[in-house]
Amino acid sequence: MTTSTPALRTGTTAGRGTLLAAILASGMVFLDSTVVNVALPRLGQDLGATVADLQWTINGYLLMLAAFVLLGGALGDRFGRRRVFLIGVVWFTVASVLCGLAQGTGTLIVARVLQGAGGALLTPGSLSVLQASFHPDDRGKAIGTWAGLSGVSTAIGPFVGGWLIDALSWRWIFFINVLFAVPVVLAALRWVPESRDENAARSGGRRFDILGALLGALGLAGITYALIDAPARGLGSPAVLVSALAGVLAAVAFVLVERRRGESAMLPTGLFRSRLFSALNVFTVVVYAALGGFTFFLAVYLQNAVGWSALMTGLATLPLTVLLLVGSSRAGALAARIGPRLPLTVGPVVAAAGLLLLRRVGPGASYWVDVLPGVTLFGLGLTLVVAPLTASVLAAVNDRFAGVASGFNNAASRVGGLLAVAALPLLVGLSGTGYEQPRELTHAYRGALLWCAGLLLAGALLAATSTARARAEQQG
Repeated sequence: MTTSTPALRTGTTAGRGTLLAAILASGMVFLDSTVVNVALPRLGQDLGATVADLQWTINGYLLMLAAFVLLGGALGDRFGRRRVFLIGVVWFTVASVLCGLAQGTGTLIVARVLQGAGGALLTPGSLSVLQASFHPDDRGKAIGTWAGLSGVSTAIGPFVGGWLIDALSWRWIFFINVLFAVPVVLAALRWVPESRDENAARSGGRRFDILGALLGALGLAGITYALIDAPARGLGSPAVLVSALAGVLAAVAFVLVERRRGESAMLPTGLFRSRLFSALNVFTVVVYAALGGFTFFLAVYLQNAVGWSALMTGLATLPLTVLLLVGSSRAGALAARIGPRLPLTVGPVVAAAGLLLLRRVGPGASYWVDVLPGVTLFGLGLTLVVAPLTASVLAAVNDRFAGVASGFNNAASRVGGLLAVAALPLLVGLSGTGYEQPRELTHAYRGALLWCAGLLLAGALLAATSTARARAEQQG
């Protein structure tokens, strides 16, 4: 329940202003998510970064987003969705400026951690503001407009980011967020109505679970640190063993705390009584681990081994984004007609075939002959997965848990990317400044794509068996 009946209409000035704020705010996050990987070789060269520094540049952000995005949504419900949304926008923007000003890798990583915390407030806020503000008759149109135009920002991200990196500096992929943030803040203050869940405020905040969020973050941080630090220190070093043990203990404590809190937990453990929900979230981690590992290695490889510019590297993955934008709704409709099992099984297999093709890419590679076919296959496979996966996760739980189930699945996708970026350099033997050595990087790139293809095939097997078992249980 909110403080007032949602009344905004899409055709009014206030409705358009609210949409503008939500779309530009999401655009900031989506733009950064598509171009930071492209910037890694340049910022690594400028700051004298090691592979571990590059990993933390990605994972510092993902860690905070995965751990605190559910808490960010709960904060908005309790303290006001517009208020928390604005705090997230300002926080994210200040952290972006700090990223752009960083003179060393330590400062950059800290700024990226802060940016992830701002993103955890901003990401759920942009959609919840629309849900709470618009009249029910216009809500679907508003959310559809938000999704479409936010998708456009994702699509142009590689082009804009690559151009900024080549023409100016990698720092401008962070500074540009100020241009988004100013109109967002002005529009939100002028037109976005405040709303909150009065029941959450009166009861002390259902799902306002800061202990759970902190334990989840510590668990992920400990395991991630161990994986990233192992190549330099060795698997048996005290620092690696202690951080791994601390991460595991924090993860166990997270499960125990959430179980004790029951349905008031940030993540009600009762959701996992559904075998299908559990299996689909494991599937999510596996598939998005393959995506995260692939994009991390491809961006560095195309620039440091193949010799492409940042702009060309950014444009290399454009077909992936376009296919997701154009095809996701069609894949969702197909899954609604025939069930999710076939798309969730075939999609990862097609994507794996694309990665195996991309292993052939080397110095002097042609975009049209060597890169485009593999990226297109990977994009087609991922398109078959994304919409059916989201629908299947929501269908696997009671409707009243739709919000938390969707949020957890989103967090699971971030965790997949986080773990892949942390683990793959260790698995393929890439450390130090090896990413600057074409021969060493080529060996690591090809090994990483083989691991990613294996993850996708494992996901296909899991989807085939788990959905079949769930159908048998329903019929029984």
